[in-house]
Amino acid sequence: MKFAIITHVPHLKEDHRLYAYAPYVREMNLWNRYADEVLLVAPLTHIKPNPIHLAYDHTAITFLEVPSFTAIGLKAKALAFVKMPKILWTIYSAMKEADHIHLRCPGNMGLLGCLVQIFFPKTPKTAKYAGNWDPKSKQPLSYRLQKWILSNTFLTKNMQVLVYGEWPQQTKNIKPFFTATYQDNDKKPVVKRSLDGKIKLLFAGTLAKGKRPLYAVQLAEKLFRNGQDVQLDFFGDGAERASLQQYIVDNRLEDIIFLRGNQTREQLQEAYEKSHFLILPSQSEGWPKVVAEAMFWGCVPVSSAVSCVPNMLDKEARGVLLEMDIERDSQKIINLIQQPEVYQRKAEKAVFWSRKYTLDYFENEIKQLLKRP
Repeated sequence: MKFAIITHVPHLKEDHRLYAYAPYVREMNLWNRYADEVLLVAPLTHIKPNPIHLAYDHTAITFLEVPSFTAIGLKAKALAFVKMPKILWTIYSAMKEADHIHLRCPGNMGLLGCLVQIFFPKTPKTAKYAGNWDPKSKQPLSYRLQKWILSNTFLTKNMQVLVYGEWPQQTKNIKPFFTATYQDNDKKPVVKRSLDGKIKLLFAGTLAKGKRPLYAVQLAEKLFRNGQDVQLDFFGDGAERASLQQYIVDNRLEDIIFLRGNQTREQLQEAYEKSHFLILPSQSEGWPKVVAEAMFWGCVPVSSAVSCVPNMLDKEARGVLLEMDIERDSQKIINLIQQPEVYQRKAEKAVFWSRKYTLDYFENEIKQLLKRP
């Protein structure tokens, strides 16, 4: 089977190997196991691989490079217009050869893939929509357009669109789905956390405005000013790092808040196992992997109520939903710290629920998708 992937994810080449963002590659390696040949349409970047990158493990990948582009600003729009013919032709060529087409959405490349796939109604297709599928959420026009095309059974045929969460009034194209990080054999016993000493908070992810890392800092600060013995560790990097560091210095928080930068998967797992709470005040998510990962190791998630997060947390039976009000949110955490038995119940329920969604289960679901006529 020739398996065509259309993605906006930047790729890297080093020593004749192809790299990209590790969680994405880890998932794609599972899809690629059922392909004889992979046709990969994606942009190429020329930075060196670092701990957040992983190499593909397939031996027959044809990389079809396309230029990256954005449509923000007049100059960017003009450049995108110039690049468009080559990108569209490359996508069309890959789809024409493919036995199965796989789109990664939302994104600029995903939008173009949505348009081109219309011309291949007989080819089996899947799309992984990794963003927020909530029909009521406010999203950019390009995202809404992708959702409309993918849902439309007249324009998009022979397609299964994998979305996070279960939403009412969806077409037959739409299939509720999930994602995973760990395997069945990773299910080692979880050590219960004591709430008597230092309370460890963890933020894992890109330090970008949309993730609202500053709110995590301010939440830890509020807990500290209220007499709680807390420590907040940031795992990840990004554009907001400098401003976060400045806030930490200006407010004399250097002893309780630490920016650890990008870390390996093993280091992040160790942090999950030792932390009491994961803090995720993100404005938009699909299926936030960090929430499921934290739950897998008994770290109670404290997350904004976006996308399918309320379902993941069973409202608040398996975690805490942020109201984005520093007073109320800090009090929710303090209440849990003061009620160890309630905290432990949430942690146990989180572990039980999250350990269903393993890579083994995920791969089996993928296998079924690729088998369908």
